Amino acid sequence: MTIEKNKVVAFQYVLKNEAGEEVERTGVDDPIVYLHGGHQNLLPRLEEALEGKDKGDQVVVTLPPEHAYGMHLENTVHRIPKKHLLTREKRLKPGMPIKVNTAEGPRDVMIVKVGKFNIDADTNHPLAGMTITFETTILDIRDATPEEITHGHSHGWDASEHHH
Repeated sequence: MTIEKNKVVAFQYVLKNEAGEEVERTGVDDPIVYLHGGHQNLLPRLEEALEGKDKGDQVVVTLPPEHAYGMHLENTVHRIPKKHLLTREKRLKPGMPIKVNTAEGPRDVMIVKVGKFNIDADTNHPLAGMTITFETTILDIRDATPEEITHGHSHGWDASEHHH
């Protein structure tokens, strides 16, 4: 079975920056599981690179900033109340990547300054402005359920466990 529209794909990856340093990694026990085929569940160019691949294939794709997490923009530091942080971490410090809850859903930011009730955060994605390389291994592929197709996302590898 190959990766094509409306297939659910499980893959692991190593993400590297321009210097070839590892930034992030998933493993066999915590793969990315997504619904393939233009449902906006992955970076579009990464999804294109996985199209037509089989279980066990290894795919390496390098993405410039404009096809990854965008260019790094200036003047993007905002004060955010701590109650909007999506973390249980008590020891917040500058340089720490974190997720915040926004009206558009969760967003990755980088802490610039920590106060008693607020943080100052750079709202650029932590990987904005970087050329990145994904080294992926396709772990498995299955047909999507009708519900997953309707919802536009995977319900996990065992779709029977998902609840909305």
